[in-house]
Amino acid sequence: MALLLRHRRRPPLPPSRRARRPWRAPLALAGLVNLAAVGYRFTEGWDWGDCYWMVLITLSTLGFSDSHTRVLSSSGRLVTTLLILGGLVVVQISIQGVLSLSESGYFRRLRERRFRRWLQSMNDHVILCGYGRIGREIADRVSREGVPLLVVELDEECCEAAENEGLPVLMADATLDETLLEAGIDRCRSLVAALSSNAANLYVVLSARGLAPDCRLIARADSDESERKLRLAGADAVVSPYVSGGRIMAATALRPMAVTFTDLLAGSDCEVEELQLSDSAAALGPLNGLTLGELDLGRRTGALVLAVRLPAASPGLRPSRGTESTGRERTLITNPGRDLQLGPGQLLVVMGSQAQLQAVTRILGSALRSVEHLPG
Repeated sequence: MALLLRHRRRPPLPPSRRARRPWRAPLALAGLVNLAAVGYRFTEGWDWGDCYWMVLITLSTLGFSDSHTRVLSSSGRLVTTLLILGGLVVVQISIQGVLSLSESGYFRRLRERRFRRWLQSMNDHVILCGYGRIGREIADRVSREGVPLLVVELDEECCEAAENEGLPVLMADATLDETLLEAGIDRCRSLVAALSSNAANLYVVLSARGLAPDCRLIARADSDESERKLRLAGADAVVSPYVSGGRIMAATALRPMAVTFTDLLAGSDCEVEELQLSDSAAALGPLNGLTLGELDLGRRTGALVLAVRLPAASPGLRPSRGTESTGRERTLITNPGRDLQLGPGQLLVVMGSQAQLQAVTRILGSALRSVEHLPG
């Protein structure tokens, strides 16, 4: 079930005297009902069911054709008169109390407290900062994968749009540390800074990296300079919508079949995962130094190893072909050969069905440090 709650940071309203004691009127009404029932019990000798029934039809003013009302004693009529007068006063006070609670923001504060408790229970979710045009596409992709998503947005129209899609929204400033802590930055799987301002995205990345050093951070940038600064601030990946869009358009013009294949792959049951091996050779155990040919994942699972990213300074490894340098002292080997040796700190990009990827995960076992799913 989608959570349609939103937390707004608003200055608290000064509570009225009724708002500070919200349950006085309901307690007074309950006291009046019980006192009148006791009065009928002693004056008329009815059982408790008849006593409370008489109180109900008297307060609701719907039951004076009831047979009990024609046989009331003088004491019973006195109880009924006092009940009617007391009911008029207590019911009016109760209605005013409920209205004053609504005006003072009492029910809003209750919703906010429930929302904060729900936020504290979120775990392994994606925090999306910004719900503009790019943010909506990101939210749609993440939601399709069934991954919990929390939108952090300050613009009211964007918040309304996210709520209409059934997404939980934290209406707050994503550049503030307290907002990221409330969003669960220390428990999330990744954070995406998709705000329209490069400066705002830079603030988000700086704050998030300081609060959660191990969190995966993805940021949007509109220029090469912004991309460089975001990487210096600690972003794991920086995406420029203009650059990415241009590459797709160029690929469509030059290699239309390749782009068509990518679209077909996105609509199939094939998935791509990043399998990060442990930095410790002891954790790899017998897998350390084993070649892809010896491991033979294709025959054993049916999955395909698309690429291997080597860590900085990886001596003794033989990256036979498809080697590309990232310029950051790391090497990406696309379409790796069977003679590529596994080692600590490597990242394997593997494609296959969900069952095939699960089989790969079982084979690697304790050698894995983390598994990241890449949406199609």
